[in-house]
Amino acid sequence: MDFSYSDEQQMLQDSVSKFVYNQYDFDTRKKIVASPGGFSEENWNLFAELGWLTVPFREEDGGFGGSAVDLMVVMEEFGKGMVVEPFVPTAVISGVLISELGSAAQKEALLGKIMTGELQLATAWAETGSRYNLANVSTHAEKSGDAWVINGEKAVVYNGSNADQLLVVARTSGEQLDESGISVFLVDSNAEGVSKTGYNTVDGHTAAEISLQDVRVNSDALLGEEGQALPALDAVLDRATLAAAAESVGVMECLLQKTVEYSKTRKQFGTAIGTFQALQHRMAEMFIECQLARSIVTMAAMKLDSDESVEEKHKAVSAAKSRAGRAMRRVSQEAVQIHGGIGMTDELDVGHYFKRATTLEALYGNSDFHTLRYAWT
Repeated sequence: MDFSYSDEQQMLQDSVSKFVYNQYDFDTRKKIVASPGGFSEENWNLFAELGWLTVPFREEDGGFGGSAVDLMVVMEEFGKGMVVEPFVPTAVISGVLISELGSAAQKEALLGKIMTGELQLATAWAETGSRYNLANVSTHAEKSGDAWVINGEKAVVYNGSNADQLLVVARTSGEQLDESGISVFLVDSNAEGVSKTGYNTVDGHTAAEISLQDVRVNSDALLGEEGQALPALDAVLDRATLAAAAESVGVMECLLQKTVEYSKTRKQFGTAIGTFQALQHRMAEMFIECQLARSIVTMAAMKLDSDESVEEKHKAVSAAKSRAGRAMRRVSQEAVQIHGGIGMTDELDVGHYFKRATTLEALYGNSDFHTLRYAWT
């Protein structure tokens, strides 16, 4: 089996890699995180100019192709720079959800603006206590004439504080845990009844707690058929989970590289610590973990691009997230321990990689959740 990238994928990787290396160093990232919006609009426009915002979309929607392998290529390089621009919340989750559920008119109105960088989106699906269960939705929407009225609370909405519009997951029928009866609505982020509490996450990204109180939207705000949104949401979040796993590979690669380099310069008893056999063994194990994670993430991406059943795709994604999460925990902890106390200081990038690794391990389901999901599928 050929695991090499195509010429287009190699060009895509080179493009993102050069951007991260030349324009997204650690000090630049710190300034971006500290800025009012928490991301760089200049970089976002550059993403659009270079065509990166088209990567998650199919060709028929005007995109690059929508391949999971293409997405993996981009996210691994983003992981190396700990990129904070809202690529996943806007394009991978919200954009693809519109592509999967939206009418021709909705796609025409929205997808082009996403790909050109004109529109920021966020998808509000998680709720307090939902515990990664996409069917656990208490936010509800009721029909009121030709409109819908939405009430509920959404938690940890990535890019929620910057989004122009929100994709709100709400229950239109059934009980709180029913898999049927879940719908998605397009809501203006500044609509009456919408309140947002924005904050920075521990790893420098932006998120928000969102409250919806008697928010009225027109009937054309509904994406897809009423009550039938869960399968599409499930598939889209599988893509986002793969993206997180691929990003973690980039994070781990940087942590390994920086740890090896540090071990060559840090001296104890007049000798570089990299010559100590015990530390060599630990760094060799870090390398093995990185390679195992990269292999299983590649397998999951290829499965998502195949004609396999939905169940097999679920299993592949969960296997990748579970294995990558465990590898990430091992690699990030070893990196900090070998660096010593300086590894957790704000001045050194290793501590920031550790924070991003910790967040990625929990994002879209932690290792324990995906291990159980693999077993139950």
